Amino acid sequence: MLLTITTTHSPATDLGFLLHKNPDRVHEMDLSFGRAVMFYPEANENRTTFAMLLDIDPVALVRGKNKTSQGLFDQYVSDRPYVASSFLSVAIAKSLRNALGGTSKERQGLADTPIPLTARVLPVPVRGDEDLVARLFEPLGYDLVSEPIALDDKLSYLGESWDQSPYVALSLSGTVRLRDLLSHIYVLIPVLDKRKHYFVDRHELEKLIKKGESWLGAHPEKELIANRYLRFKRSWAREVLMRLAIEDIIEEEAAESQATQSETPDPVEPPKDAAEAELERPIRLHELRLDTVAQKLQELGARRVVDLGCGSGKLLKRLLAERMFKEVVGIDVSTASLENAARRLRLENLPEQQKGRIKLLQGALTYRDRRIEGFDAAALVEVIEHLDADRLAALERAVFEFAQPEHVIITTPNREYNAKFEGMEPGQLRHADHRFEWTRKEFARWAVPVAERFGYGVEISGIGEQDPTCGAPSQMAVFSRV
Repeated sequence: MLLTITTTHSPATDLGFLLHKNPDRVHEMDLSFGRAVMFYPEANENRTTFAMLLDIDPVALVRGKNKTSQGLFDQYVSDRPYVASSFLSVAIAKSLRNALGGTSKERQGLADTPIPLTARVLPVPVRGDEDLVARLFEPLGYDLVSEPIALDDKLSYLGESWDQSPYVALSLSGTVRLRDLLSHIYVLIPVLDKRKHYFVDRHELEKLIKKGESWLGAHPEKELIANRYLRFKRSWAREVLMRLAIEDIIEEEAAESQATQSETPDPVEPPKDAAEAELERPIRLHELRLDTVAQKLQELGARRVVDLGCGSGKLLKRLLAERMFKEVVGIDVSTASLENAARRLRLENLPEQQKGRIKLLQGALTYRDRRIEGFDAAALVEVIEHLDADRLAALERAVFEFAQPEHVIITTPNREYNAKFEGMEPGQLRHADHRFEWTRKEFARWAVPVAERFGYGVEISGIGEQDPTCGAPSQMAVFSRV
């Protein structure tokens, strides 16, 4: 199997400093399953190419020289020694360890900088849908070429016919940091293959988190990647995605807090949602609410979604990470909130394909806005309680009469549950900016007539653990056009 990496960054020979491999030498490394030979087919100031050729011993694999592969290679007829797979990932980790980690003693600045890179890997086994390669690599910003490798025999081989070869020559091009390119190849080549040459344990879970921490959480195929990488140990895959999401939220909230403190003359004043967030933190209500809405939008089959009152973009980020949402729009009256949303979504650094799916707009929710008409779904997450009661009628017309999405999801606090929060006084609202908080009966008395008036049906449910007396901490109404 062969991996090549080419750059036209000037001077291109600096690639040797990033890979820690001198272009003037041939480098060899013995591995438990064979040998890696590394060299430079071309090396000049304008263009430099690095090559890694893996020579794997098929007989040793069958005989069990490599204990990790014992029992997995029980016959000589096997594609394992000849295709780019988990063997390639192991070879990258062992022979290009510093480059994969993003360190360079002589060129650290360059190691931290995206440069034009083209990687070619062949042959790559692709076991899955025809568009699997594109689904995995295009969201990461690569221009890719996947050339089928035809086989010249009609024999059946490992359950696959030779005339329908699963093997391709894969080329990836983009302006990217070398460490990111290597981590993408490290994780996604075995995902394409759907096989590994060694036993998958929890150490693999930690490796996936480490290698995917900067990109996997936002990838639209993150669930597929985690499941296939961990050999369909679904509980581990869920753990990976949960930990990546938590780390991402912590990182972003810290960045937002730092930005707020640097821009605000009086850093002592807490963010306006801090009190409510702190109140709900023990039951993770805010995250549960967003997860519930995102899941419901998926169940409804929505493709074009507008988040009305998007705030700092936490729901938008969840939607952007799911490939089924083709267009995601966030609208808010606050320019500061939209700026926070842009930072959270990292709009400036998104690949063009991702940028085309997301849009942020400034606007008021109580006025007709033709930009948000005709969407599959609209979400108002903890929004209506911030409006004066006499402005609700204007919101109803703007959303249900003029925008007319197929579905509308509205969440709002359940006032009855406030008694469960420690330190809350009777009648106290969760947030100083809330104009009201409804009981379950009050929410239903508002939602049902609205649905009937504008031609919708409505289902009301709770979000969070149900208390026998107080109900759930949040309540949700899902309106659907009839």
